Amino acid sequence: MKYSLCILLFILLWNCNISKPETPSAENIINESIKVSGGQLLDASILHFDFRNMHYTAIRNNGNFELMREFVDSSSSHISNVKDVLSNSGFQRFVDGIAIQVADSMVVKYSASVNSAHYFSVLPFGLNNKAVNKELRNTTVINDEEYHTIKVTFEQDGGGEDFEDVFMYWVHTETDKINYLAYSYNESDGKGVRFRQAYNERYIEGVRFVDYNNYKPEESFINLTELPQLFELGKLKLLSKIELENLTFN
Repeated sequence: MKYSLCILLFILLWNCNISKPETPSAENIINESIKVSGGQLLDASILHFDFRNMHYTAIRNNGNFELMREFVDSSSSHISNVKDVLSNSGFQRFVDGIAIQVADSMVVKYSASVNSAHYFSVLPFGLNNKAVNKELRNTTVINDEEYHTIKVTFEQDGGGEDFEDVFMYWVHTETDKINYLAYSYNESDGKGVRFRQAYNERYIEGVRFVDYNNYKPEESFINLTELPQLFELGKLKLLSKIELENLTFN
């Protein structure tokens, strides 16, 4: 009898142990998302795309990078070809092939603009950098599907000019893909929040790329975690579409 009770107790304890799977960490969730999105292929790569009448090129080589933006400036009587280059060495602007001096205040603005376009184009690539702080929040249901909620902030050292911004990523619990994201920003020209819905998923040479519907709430000061519910209720305003065109990757 005692032997039978011991066996029964062992089985009950064993079942308890296997019925509680370990909760994945924010770091592991992001790493899996990078993996299924082909992010590891971006470490050594050349990427081209067009966005809002500008041409972007990203050259990455295992930590070294050149993020470029090219466009035609017709704001004056002389039409100029402008090329902005953001690299490990800093920012440089070329006008008609000639390097020009840029005021420090504008270097900050131009660098942030170039970095932002490249940052969003290859998400979740980059979210495992040392300057990225990740926190796992409560599971969120969006359109009847479960998502891990990951809060992301950046260290001032290595986090870029927008290190004070706060991001929220919703990673599908089954596919490990980021289908929604939100962020708050605090810039010289204003404060606010944005919510983005991914669509038009396509894989090019093994790397996942998406476009986004870009939304804003009626109120500028709102908790990012409230945005999915407002989205489902149709209470977010569609501001724009973030569409990457003429993508090439190798």
